[in-house]
Order: sequence, then structure tokens, then C-alpha cells
Amino acid sequence: MPSEFQLRQDICEVGRRIYQHGFVASNDGNISIRLNEKEVLATPTGVSKGFMTPEMLVKVNMQGEQLSGQLKPSSELKMHLEIYRQRPDVRAVVHAHPPTATGFAVAGIPLDRCVLPEIIINLGSIPLVAYGTPSTDEVPAAVKEYIGSHDALLLANHGALTVGTDVYNAYYKMESLELFAKISLTARLLGNENVLSAEQVYKLMEIRARAGVTSPNPGCVDCGACSVSTREAPAATGITEEELREIITNVTRRVLTSLGDRKQ
Repeated sequence: MPSEFQLRQDICEVGRRIYQHGFVASNDGNISIRLNEKEVLATPTGVSKGFMTPEMLVKVNMQGEQLSGQLKPSSELKMHLEIYRQRPDVRAVVHAHPPTATGFAVAGIPLDRCVLPEIIINLGSIPLVAYGTPSTDEVPAAVKEYIGSHDALLLANHGALTVGTDVYNAYYKMESLELFAKISLTARLLGNENVLSAEQVYKLMEIRARAGVTSPNPGCVDCGACSVSTREAPAATGITEEELREIITNVTRRVLTSLGDRKQ
């Protein structure tokens, strides 16, 4: 287990990354790490995530009471604490406003189509959480409905949220979420978002099982490709490792070829 000082540095580094990548502006966003079953380390309110220092962070208990730190904790702390109460496996939470993903959230469009192999394997569907007034109990109440079975969420008219086994794991999911949103938007603008079939999704879920990925993955939701939920997929499809690799390669090649043809 890393020291508390190392975890403070990790939060500051992730804050710097989300700021430099344009996932937040000004003092937006918030990050937290569960130190143990009783204590949480969180970013302060009113501070740019790109310019935090370890001593700026605050420590609170699971009731939200401040234990240490000179600054006040993030106004979204209630949301973080509710996630930790619902998901004992979650050790870190990242909330940001990545532009494209947030655009989907503002448009009221979830990212729940089975399109990219990497997203299907690592995240599954990304639902849209009902709008809640920031800093109130409305947000954690809305998040509570989905966080039990999802590691990434779109917050209606607000932003995005990812959770992970550590703060970097949660941050990488935010990167993947934003990239998926960009690719999905590009495909829709080009006129067609090619959705994978149920059989293709089943094969990807087998890869996921073989890779030992244990985080929640609810599969696609109402995407029109699957006659049954991926949660009801067969335990095995009888395909070889070589066939599995070929599936991913072919899907990637089709996407790149399609984009190249359109540009010409």
C-alpha cells in the first residue's frame, strides 16, 4: 500500500493531467482516494486541478467530516462518499468535464452501443445519469442507481465520472471514455456507427473473462445489435486465441479504412 504522501502526489498528478488534457477548466472537477475503510483523501474546493500541491488536499471521514487540511473539501464530496459506500472495491473516483463526453451528457445521449472492442471489454455500456443539482444530495442519489454495475457514468448536463482500483486506473477510464465519445461522434457525423453483432460481443466478453477483468460490465443497452443482453452471453464460444485477435484486428481495420475513404 503506497504511503499517504505518495497518494497525495498521485492525486495532484492526475489533477495535472485532466487539466492539461482539457477535461476541466478553471477550478472544475474533483478527485478522491479511499485511504482505508474510515478515511478519504479529496481535492479541495476552489483550486485548479492543474496547480494543486499535496498539502492542499483534505482528509475526511465517511460521514464527510473534515479530519485535516486548511482548505474546504470539494463541494461534490457527497457523491464520492456515496460511491465508496456502494462499492467497497472502488479505491478512487475522478469527476471531470471532458468536452465530447460531456456533450453527449448535455444532449441526453448515453454511450451504450457496442462499438469498440476495448470499451466493451473494459467498460461496457456508459449510461446517462439523471440530472442533479451539483453539491446537493440529488447527485449521489442519482449516481447510486447506476454505480453498482458501471465504472463510468455520464452525468446529465454536468460531466463524467469514473471509478477504479486506484486513482490512475480511474483516470485512464476517463481517458477511454472521452476517446470513445470522440470516435462515436465522428462515426455518427460520417453517417454510420457500425454496431457489433451479438456473436461478436460474446467473443469479446470471452476475451474479457480470459484476461481476468473483474470490474462491472453490463454490456450494451438497447443498441439494437443484440437480441439478448451480453450479461446472458454463453460462458464460452469455442473460438481460438488466434480467432479472437483476428476479430479485433478486422474491426479496427474496417474503421480506419472507412475513415480513410471518407477523407479522400
